[in-house]
Amino acid sequence: MSEFRNKIEYVLFDMDGLMIDSEKILTEVNGAIIGRYGHEYTWSMRSAMMGKPEREGAEWLLNRFPDIPLSLDEYITERRARQDALWHTCQPLPGVRKLAEHLAKNKIPIAVATGSIRRNYDVKAEHHPELFDLFENRIIYGDDPRLKGIGKPRPDVFLLAAELLGRTVGRGDVSSLDAEGEEGKALIEERVRGLVLEDSPNGLEAGRRAGMKTIWVPDEKLRALAPNETYGADCILESLEQFKPEEWGLPPYDS
Repeated sequence: MSEFRNKIEYVLFDMDGLMIDSEKILTEVNGAIIGRYGHEYTWSMRSAMMGKPEREGAEWLLNRFPDIPLSLDEYITERRARQDALWHTCQPLPGVRKLAEHLAKNKIPIAVATGSIRRNYDVKAEHHPELFDLFENRIIYGDDPRLKGIGKPRPDVFLLAAELLGRTVGRGDVSSLDAEGEEGKALIEERVRGLVLEDSPNGLEAGRRAGMKTIWVPDEKLRALAPNETYGADCILESLEQFKPEEWGLPPYDS
């Protein structure tokens, strides 16, 4: 058991691929667009794009295929239209609603930290109010102006989410904090009380750089790309159904 596992006081959720199965739509739509020009959207590409803000991810993909005759804005416009027609098919992933309800019931602070921009988040979340209403608008979106267009693997999205919960966590990578100084030690201790739930390598890196504990819940196809890779996660689960709150010092589920 981790040294700090019993000190978790707040929990931060990624959304796409962690809370709802929306990654399948991102894969389908990206694949359809670049497939029109003879290219394949692979799982390694999907892994690299997961967690990135909308424009950053699209720019990364288009830079790989300079022969695609679409501007960044044209690509995003088409992708949004295709995705909007499919978001209603997304479903919550196993164990996420049970966990969110349990934490909310027990007054454990929770927030969402997502790379999705606000308009995309709203379109997805409106279909599942029974899940997303539990977070009471404690959400940091990928287009939050304080992020300045930079998302995961930078830690900022998780630090801002922690601040939404009233936590004093400061700014920047945990490695930049003065671990010997009184202020730096206090910020590090506050950060390590947070638990990040993620499905992507970029998100895990962001959580680690924030100085928080991390749980990786990867898609099995993503895991198969590098079966022995942990990306530094403190724990790896096949689904959130395997999560045991008491192992992290949180109230156990009702038996």
